[in-house]
Amino acid sequence: MIDTGGAAGREHGDEWIHINRLQQDAMKTDTIEFDGIEYPDGNSSDPNKLELMRGSPPPLAKRIRFEDDRYLEFPQIRWSLSHMRELVPTVAVWRGTGSPSNIGGAARDGEARIDAMMFADLQGRQLTWADSLAQTYTDGIIVLHRGTRVYERYFGALQPQRPHACFSITKSYAATLAATLLHERILDEGKTVSYYLPEMTATAYQDATLREVLDMQVGVDYSEDYANPQAHIWDYSRAGGLRARQADYTGPGNYYEYLMTLRKAGEHGKAFDYKTVNTEVLCWVMKRVTGVPLAEMLSDRIWSRIGCEEDGYLAVDSIGVAMGGGGLNASLRDLCRFGELMRCDGAWAGKQVIPAEVVADIRRGSDPMKFAAAAYTLLPGYSYRNMWWVSHDPLGVFEGRGIHGQRLYIAPRAEVVVARFCSHPIATSAANDPVTLPAFAALCRLLMSGGS
Repeated sequence: MIDTGGAAGREHGDEWIHINRLQQDAMKTDTIEFDGIEYPDGNSSDPNKLELMRGSPPPLAKRIRFEDDRYLEFPQIRWSLSHMRELVPTVAVWRGTGSPSNIGGAARDGEARIDAMMFADLQGRQLTWADSLAQTYTDGIIVLHRGTRVYERYFGALQPQRPHACFSITKSYAATLAATLLHERILDEGKTVSYYLPEMTATAYQDATLREVLDMQVGVDYSEDYANPQAHIWDYSRAGGLRARQADYTGPGNYYEYLMTLRKAGEHGKAFDYKTVNTEVLCWVMKRVTGVPLAEMLSDRIWSRIGCEEDGYLAVDSIGVAMGGGGLNASLRDLCRFGELMRCDGAWAGKQVIPAEVVADIRRGSDPMKFAAAAYTLLPGYSYRNMWWVSHDPLGVFEGRGIHGQRLYIAPRAEVVVARFCSHPIATSAANDPVTLPAFAALCRLLMSGGS
């Protein structure tokens, strides 16, 4: 479904892309090469320039429809990720009745200094911050420093009020709620999935504990290779209605039916092994125990309590079950508010929204040795805790990450939060991390030195 030339790989597994072949041809500044395949860069593939979905009606060649099963291909994705509720069924995450919280306004001179900031990417190329946005197919980006907005940009189809696909940053929201339920003793991390969901007794999750699910240490026969059209991720997507089904489709009709087909492969608790289905299982447990749908829980416990500006929304399957593994869409400003909440140990405007102990547990991370076994060579020293990527670096960085470049980057010791939406042609983060990681680190240094 995604034209990756075999480079997409797992959602974040950098072993699937040869980063030494990521380059921009000096003679062709409007193209970028990933693993031998050239793509128009972020500026050249702007969906407005391409006139995608323009006209009454749009010309056939410019139409993007769910039933064509191409809306996540490139360049269609540059429009689709800002228009997901026009393509799939959704449920709203209500912002509540309060006024939007104040995150300040970015000064133009400060934004200009950030745009001009130079850094070396992992290939040794010298780039400006502004260059890096086109290189990573950025749709929108906000930077907060000490809780105040110091930078904000939008490109292509994205606008400040328009929600964008978060993809797997959804996991970080959902698991933060689950960790809160653990803290409140509504859930028990030592209990198995089958304790809460007897339907899962014959599956891989019969003897998997909630802690193993939360830290992605479950042995399950499920593949998430985005370059492989036969990977299980696409079966899961069809079951949930995120991909079109052929006329002769006879597979599972919703997420719960799909989860009950999963079988064990290997031992639980031995190593980090990233699988989106773990989050779907976790969300099913939360719904079964609390009786509260994910959209309502997000609204009650986060959206309405931190002054979000816009309603969010979640993709849902045929029985109204939200896609907890990657179905959230939010405005960029509201994503950065969540990041600021986590930077501030779960407190907002003097009130504790997420227990401080929950945030501290996330920031401590899990066992880096279990993470290292997964061979994420661009993320040395990382671990994974409660569905957050934890760096253990001097800035205390922890991240929510999603395919095609979605990022919520929190650097507590630099007092920095970066929220970014992208529509990168390659799913795996390994395609953008060679630019993203050094760019964000340089930004932290600039802001810590007083350069905002």
